[in-house]
Amino acid sequence: MLKTLDFERDSRYNICMANNEKWTEIVAEKDARIAELEALVKFYEEQFRLSKQRQFGASSEKGLLPEQFRLDLFNEAENTTAPNALEIEEITYKRKKRTGKREDDLSSLPVEIVEHKLPEDARSCPECDGNLHQMGYDTRKELKIIPASVKVVEHRRAVYSCRNCEKNSVSVPIVKAVMPEPIIKGSLASPSAVAHIMTQKYVMHAPLYRQSKDWERRGVKLSRQTMANWVIRCSEDWLRPLYDRMRKELKSRKVLHADESRIQVLKEPGRAPTTDSFMWLYRTSGDTTQQIVLFDYQPSRSGEHPKRFLTDFKGILHADGYQCYHSLPEITVVGCFVHARRRFKDAFKVIPANERLGSAAAEALRQIGVLFHLEEQWEPLRPEERYRLRLKESKPLAEKFFNWLETLMFLPKSAMGTAIQYALNQREWLMNVYLDGRAEMSNNKAENALRPLAQGRRNWLFADTVKGAEASAIAYSVIETSKANGLKPFEYLEFLLETLPDAPTGSLDSLLPWGDAVPESCRMPVQEKEVTDAKEERDKVYDGFCAGIFERGA
Repeated sequence: MLKTLDFERDSRYNICMANNEKWTEIVAEKDARIAELEALVKFYEEQFRLSKQRQFGASSEKGLLPEQFRLDLFNEAENTTAPNALEIEEITYKRKKRTGKREDDLSSLPVEIVEHKLPEDARSCPECDGNLHQMGYDTRKELKIIPASVKVVEHRRAVYSCRNCEKNSVSVPIVKAVMPEPIIKGSLASPSAVAHIMTQKYVMHAPLYRQSKDWERRGVKLSRQTMANWVIRCSEDWLRPLYDRMRKELKSRKVLHADESRIQVLKEPGRAPTTDSFMWLYRTSGDTTQQIVLFDYQPSRSGEHPKRFLTDFKGILHADGYQCYHSLPEITVVGCFVHARRRFKDAFKVIPANERLGSAAAEALRQIGVLFHLEEQWEPLRPEERYRLRLKESKPLAEKFFNWLETLMFLPKSAMGTAIQYALNQREWLMNVYLDGRAEMSNNKAENALRPLAQGRRNWLFADTVKGAEASAIAYSVIETSKANGLKPFEYLEFLLETLPDAPTGSLDSLLPWGDAVPESCRMPVQEKEVTDAKEERDKVYDGFCAGIFERGA
């Protein structure tokens, strides 16, 4: 009997233990599932807040951080700088509001004077009926717009022959007057008309179908196809040699920027109309006064395209995190701190407002902000001096920043985890900025140069053919290079199209945006006082830095 009771008790105990283990396993499984779902919910909440911010929030980073946070933004730079080092924050200056700015802004415009006078019979004094004399003027100024007009220019070339030869000789010589060559034979296209179409499309972002309607309102029926053919022919026949010359000049520089953007081409052999093609951009850096901005259309995002375009280039290339740039031979790639900061900014935005100030994302933004603040202060310096200061003050802060990132623990797919992983993956190329004083902290120059393409793409949406996309690349290159060198795009394009058909071989150098042959009418008006003020401002900052460097032995 006792053995039976013991057996039943042991059986019940074993069953309970088995059930307990089973329930423990179930609870552990449920806990893991709950933790997984909570992480997923948090991820979706971050994505939702980020989507709302992108849709309705301000795109600028100004005002992103609380006022108290911004006041303490650069404290770390002060704390980590040696006592004898240059105190950057002490060099401050205030911009004074300049009087007479309106007159200076209008000084380059022609003036039409309209006088308003009393008629002779009304020039009598209302008190004593005596004669009134003019004692001065009350003046006001207005801006008057003269809309574009279209007219037909008929070129008539005189043809001469010899009367004596007509009577007494077997052959009669024919002599013709000199007449400029047309840009497209047998066409109504003129340099001004093609320059206007290009400027409207690639500067003002007006698609050809809108331009066609505008031409029609001015009494000219000009189809989209005709305008497209004009742009393609002029780009290929006259602007491409200039483009090739600028490309050769570009590759001779030591510091460049590169980026790429999508473009859609409808009629591309062997590809669907919805397939993405790419417009690659290459441009000079801020270390030169002769700026070059070149676009290169390619059907894909393959790394072979920058490798081919940059053949024989050896130097520094600023780029984003796209891997294809890192494999270019004999080229030192410098990463973009703005791309890294942008991901921390996204992580900052998805954090609830009451938790932002003490967050890791805010600290990351603060530390990156210190680096950019130092670069802003060193901008007037020569590359050698900037390089020395970077190694002494900025590089230790950057290394500390990356070491701090390695200590953080966040889920890989979270906004902060993604930002940390991107920054650490790009560390090698981001730190390359400290190899040369001519290198820059960001690739903003390339992104800013691509912005006109992105703005135009919202309007004209796509290119119809490959030839059209290649012509667009050439037109954008000439226009953006002219803008970067202080030229007016329409006037410069008109000058090129008037000059290139009759230009002698080997004269391309003088026609480049900084060439001697470019007339003054193509240049943007620059106010002499603004130039003087800017020079004095730069000299003031530069002299302050040099004094600190040489006196304190920095």
